[in-house]
Amino acid sequence: MGSGGEFGIGNLVSARNSLKVNLDKCKALGLSIHQAGPRLEEINQRLPCLEAAVRPIRAQRDALDAVGGHINRAVVPAAAVLKVFDAIHGLEKSLSDPQSDLSGYLAVLKNLQEALKFLSDNCGMAIQWLDDIVEYLEDHNVADIRYTSSLKKALEYLKGLQSKEEKGRLDGGLLEAALDRLEVEFRRLLTENSVPLPMSSSPLKDEQACIAPSPLPVPVIHKLQDILRSLIANNRLEKCKSIYVEVRSSIVRASLRALNLDYLEISVSEFNDVQSIEGYISKWSKHLEFAVKHLFEAEYKLCNDVFDKLGLDVWRGCFANIAAQAGMLAFLQFGKTVTESKKDPIKLLKLLDIFASLNRLRLDFNRLFGGAACAEIQNLTRDLIKRVIEGAFEIFWELLLQVELQRQAPPPPDGSVPRLVSFITDYSNRLVGNDYKPILNQVLAIERSWKHEKFQENLLHDELLKLIRAIELNLDSWSKAYNDPILSYIFLMNNYYHLYKHLKGTKIGALLGDQWLRERQMDTDEYSAIFLRESWSKLPSHLSREGLILFSGGRATARDLVKKRLKAFNEAFDNIYKRHSTWVIMEKDLREKTCQLIIQAIVPVYRSYMQNYGPLVEQDSSASKYAKFTAQSLEKMLSSLFSPKPVRHGSFKVRQQSSKFSNGVEDQYSASPTSTIASA
Repeated sequence: MGSGGEFGIGNLVSARNSLKVNLDKCKALGLSIHQAGPRLEEINQRLPCLEAAVRPIRAQRDALDAVGGHINRAVVPAAAVLKVFDAIHGLEKSLSDPQSDLSGYLAVLKNLQEALKFLSDNCGMAIQWLDDIVEYLEDHNVADIRYTSSLKKALEYLKGLQSKEEKGRLDGGLLEAALDRLEVEFRRLLTENSVPLPMSSSPLKDEQACIAPSPLPVPVIHKLQDILRSLIANNRLEKCKSIYVEVRSSIVRASLRALNLDYLEISVSEFNDVQSIEGYISKWSKHLEFAVKHLFEAEYKLCNDVFDKLGLDVWRGCFANIAAQAGMLAFLQFGKTVTESKKDPIKLLKLLDIFASLNRLRLDFNRLFGGAACAEIQNLTRDLIKRVIEGAFEIFWELLLQVELQRQAPPPPDGSVPRLVSFITDYSNRLVGNDYKPILNQVLAIERSWKHEKFQENLLHDELLKLIRAIELNLDSWSKAYNDPILSYIFLMNNYYHLYKHLKGTKIGALLGDQWLRERQMDTDEYSAIFLRESWSKLPSHLSREGLILFSGGRATARDLVKKRLKAFNEAFDNIYKRHSTWVIMEKDLREKTCQLIIQAIVPVYRSYMQNYGPLVEQDSSASKYAKFTAQSLEKMLSSLFSPKPVRHGSFKVRQQSSKFSNGVEDQYSASPTSTIASA
């Protein structure tokens, strides 16, 4: 009994412990199940997608056997495309800096282009194979619909990349970035190796057309050509041209800036006449020659060197844009501005200067700017030449009319040489001189050819001779306008001597002939004699000795007679001296000769008279009233006669009204520094 009870308790304890262990296990299992609940829920939610990804194919074995071959044919080209795509991105690490290793950079770039071409050419085929497989899977209900839908979206994206607009993105934009770096290197090579050409480095006068050395080193040109080949092959020609024109035109502008060309921007309203910008026209000729023969010549050659070997007819277009942007148009515009200024005979000379400059550069212009790309420069140049020729012809042809219009103007009040006379004599000599005669003849011949008229070789000479003869008629008319006939003699003596002196030994004088020149000299002597006879030569008559030699009435009576005659002489001398002191003889030699003739006519007679009869009045209390002069003081006074006063002369100008000359005439002899026949 006792032993049996103990056995029963032991069994109970054992059972209790077993239950406790099992209870603990159940609790642990319950906890595990509780913890696994959310994870099972997540797996349950992802299971359809996982099922579609892991087991997309839901078909019988015979159906799977039929589709296998189609899948294999599509996967092979797709795998090849992926392999090339990986190779393309492998090249990215091989792209060096084009500045440090241009040849290596271009070699890698070439490989990149070839790989991209393969990718572009084959990607479409691979996409088409894959597209066919998806269509097969859909048609035969072989794959899960969610799987085929995902494939279709991926294929649509690939088709978009394969389109013409998006092909560049097949490599992720790697080629475009590489080409951008190449453009940067193209600009750097141009910029760092381009130096403005200094003006002082080249002679500017009497120089034949020359070809300036290339402003870029040959190795740099070769690099530029290598870069161009790569960029042009990738449809970047226009960008290359834009960079080239931008850099090179800035270099030419920098060279021109050193010449201080601000005057090229002057407008017609900023100057009154051609004389105010005469110095600029001279600069314009020199600067234009320098720009054409050196700056633009160098750019022309460089454009040819850089672009021509590529087999592209684009270099002329680049040169045309450089010339236009760098300042060639400004040169032509300045010439046009001069043609639009007021009419003036001086302007004729300036127009001929412009024509001569353009004519000297004619061959250079035809060669540099002769292509179709330079049409704007050609048109502006032709327009400028037309304006110059027509303007010069118009001024030349109306010179005679302007001289004739002046006939009604009043003569100079001091009897001097009118500005018109001195201007025409000098002007005519300049027109037939070596500098202007050939140019003017060429201009006249061209103008006549435009009108289909024959040019007469003696046209220039005939017109200039008409001018001189018109001047003679003017002199005759002007001389008659003086109220004082003595002043008219001074005027004619002045002007005939001026014509003789300034035309003798000149080409105009040769055209007029020796006989004409002798006649002008004779006219001078004639009017000089008449002037002297009708004025100063009458003074000695007041110092008559009559009644003094045989007079026996006493010293006091003789003194009174001498006083009376000296008083008459003094009054006559003062009167004539006062009038003549306002008159002018321009030519120094004629002035001195005339003064000497007057002195010879007056002083010896006065000296002798005073030596003989002066003592009769010199002791008188009023001696100074009658013996006002000594022989020396008279000679000094007479020697100072007819000296020109400082005066500012205006220019002889033509009148323009509605592009025609007006019949109105202004007094050109006024004291105004801007006196003209008329303002335009």
